[in-house]
Amino acid sequence: MQREAMEYDVVMIGGGPAGLAAAIRIKQLAANAGREVTVCVLEKGSEVGAHILSGAVMDPRALDELLPDWKKNGAPLDTAVIDDRFLILTADRAHRIPNALLPRLMSNHGMYIASLGNVCRWLARQAEALGVEIYPGFAATEILYDAQGAVRGVATGDMGVARDGAHKPEYQPGMELHAKYSLFAEGVRGSLSQELMARYNLRDGIDPQKYGIGIKELWQVAPEQHRPGLVLHSQGWPLDNRTGGGSFVYHFGENLVSVGFVVHLNYENPHLSPYDEFQRFKTHPAIRETFAGGKRLSYGARAINEGGLQSVPRLTFPGGALIGCAAGFVNLPRIKGSHNAMKTGMLGAEAVFEAIVAGRANDAPVSYGDAYRKSWVYEDLYKVRNVKPGMSWGLWPGMAHAGLHMWLNDLGLGGLAPWTLRHKAPDHESLRPAAEMPVIAYPKYDGVLTFDKLSSVFVSNTNHEEDQPVHLRLSNPAIPVDVNLRMYDGPEQRYCPAGVYEFVSDEASTGAMRLQINAQNCVHCKTCDIKDPRQNIHWVPPEGGGGPNYPGM
Repeated sequence: MQREAMEYDVVMIGGGPAGLAAAIRIKQLAANAGREVTVCVLEKGSEVGAHILSGAVMDPRALDELLPDWKKNGAPLDTAVIDDRFLILTADRAHRIPNALLPRLMSNHGMYIASLGNVCRWLARQAEALGVEIYPGFAATEILYDAQGAVRGVATGDMGVARDGAHKPEYQPGMELHAKYSLFAEGVRGSLSQELMARYNLRDGIDPQKYGIGIKELWQVAPEQHRPGLVLHSQGWPLDNRTGGGSFVYHFGENLVSVGFVVHLNYENPHLSPYDEFQRFKTHPAIRETFAGGKRLSYGARAINEGGLQSVPRLTFPGGALIGCAAGFVNLPRIKGSHNAMKTGMLGAEAVFEAIVAGRANDAPVSYGDAYRKSWVYEDLYKVRNVKPGMSWGLWPGMAHAGLHMWLNDLGLGGLAPWTLRHKAPDHESLRPAAEMPVIAYPKYDGVLTFDKLSSVFVSNTNHEEDQPVHLRLSNPAIPVDVNLRMYDGPEQRYCPAGVYEFVSDEASTGAMRLQINAQNCVHCKTCDIKDPRQNIHWVPPEGGGGPNYPGM
């Protein structure tokens, strides 16, 4: 069966903040110019917002520019931040840093606590009202190139393929979407974005991207524990001083609390489990009372770009561009990226529209890169460029350096720190042999405040068609046992927050250990693709519509 093809002016790969903002901006520009520009958004989740996971405290700056009437038009940003707290935790104490000592860059006043998934659902409605075609449940799995090597669109994955590659009775071939320009908004560590960076050498001379894993739960808490508008962050316990990360607790909506934990993926100890560090964090005396009498509603995890300015690749290539977290515009100390994702989507859209009006197609929309360097996104990242590299020195030196760096920028004295620190190594190189590192004894789950991985995956609403090709691919099937298990005690069974990887005895043959991949549990966080010490695991999209379905996350 041959694939059918559809023609568009612009195709967005990904229905998150960047892709939707880009689609809306192109349609706005087209309407103002009296032109017809066809725009399509592909979203691999079962619906827009299904795979969106963020804290989220949202800076509305980009939204103010894109849709100034967002409040009047019902955008789901109802809880303004009214109380900002930052804690340093020890095992049994919480020490609050006075707000007066915190750099102004860290203030969340003027921001909104929200479900980013619901914001994206609302943005999708605005886009469709402008004539954007949105296709959820279709995963872009292949980049299409023309004879000159330029991107000419993408193809969606085939549906109805069995695990052994055979076509099931319901088999349907993927669809080709041809476009003058394709904007890739896949989010963190997108498989197609990685292909584009390699093919067009977009990372030449650029520092390695740095990552964290963010793990989140949504709770409905007892009314007496709810503090609408409270934003709380912490560093310290349960992590040691050599391991970067921290927590967030956000109160919003109708007795809702988002609680989460981020672990930087340059950690050294292969015995560490980010999932269990999060569960342990909730038991801290300063935290656990919030959830007394409450109920956990949902769970999820995703990787986060942390490299900042030094790790942003070249953004354009023949036929398209990278926008949003596909390129990596997260401001790590502010723990915010959606405003920059939306703005870069808008800048990419403006460059592409300019090219279409000029009669161009399938070349590099280079004005986007220039616009980014002149934008407030670049300024936002420049001010904090040295914070993440300094964290490699440890908690206390890193915090002191970050505070000094941000205060100098707050006071307009950034010129006193003109240097830019570098990211020297990718995160997968940081693990040390298991024999050199202490084993971590994690407490048992109580099923009330702390939970096992499988019950967490259940409330993430994760669902995959089980009889399909495994979307977690091993370049060399021997490496998990011969290298990872032997040297690092099988870290994939701990860094995965969904129980996808486990080492089991192959009793049917020799009794030797083998890696079992429970792909149906995957919540699409892509941590395995990032942290595997030999880069042997490659995450690719499963059949469209699969994966988590995050309500209110």
